[in-house]
Amino acid sequence: MGVKITVRLFAGLRERAGADRVELDLPDDARAADVLAAMGLQPGQCIVALDREYAAPDAPVRVEQEVALIPPVSGGASAVRLIEVSDQPLDLGRCAFEVRDPRAGAVVCFEGVTREVDALDYEAYAEMARAKLRAIGEEEAVRHRLCAVALVHRTGRVPRSEPSVIVAASAPHRGEAFAGARALIDRVKAEAPIWKVELSADGERRVEGVLPAWPT
Repeated sequence: MGVKITVRLFAGLRERAGADRVELDLPDDARAADVLAAMGLQPGQCIVALDREYAAPDAPVRVEQEVALIPPVSGGASAVRLIEVSDQPLDLGRCAFEVRDPRAGAVVCFEGVTREVDALDYEAYAEMARAKLRAIGEEEAVRHRLCAVALVHRTGRVPRSEPSVIVAASAPHRGEAFAGARALIDRVKAEAPIWKVELSADGERRVEGVLPAWPT
């Protein structure tokens, strides 16, 4: 079985194919990464757009969607591949996959996990946090010459030994990747509007960053 997907092409991709559209034979459960693979491309070289929105590599591709391949724009493709603030469990493998890049010889991932206490509760100003994570990723990618960056943070209840934050960085060499990952997590902890509450076995709560009571 399988499906035929029409893909719009632009700029250098259009010139290489000699047409502004190509038809690809893909599996029934095709993902955006399958579109790249069928074109002989790897994540990072181009981005798949579905219905005029950038798509993650694991996004499902349906026949009725408008599918396009977006090559790097004149200013260069963004190094930030994944930004997420979510109440769902975090996936280290996904973060590592997102920062794979043909230019990279090193990938460094860091997980911050709950320890000692039974659980941590995280609260975030999610919209601002996502924007801040993206800005941090863009700035540190330039500073440390990173190929790609992923930053994800969990909200809600995070049990002991589960990750609350993951940063991933790829670079041509391990020194840049290690330094970049360290800078990313240090800035996320210091600058992102995300707060935690420690929960002990007896129900005691210790809130991070508690302010004095409002004056009356």
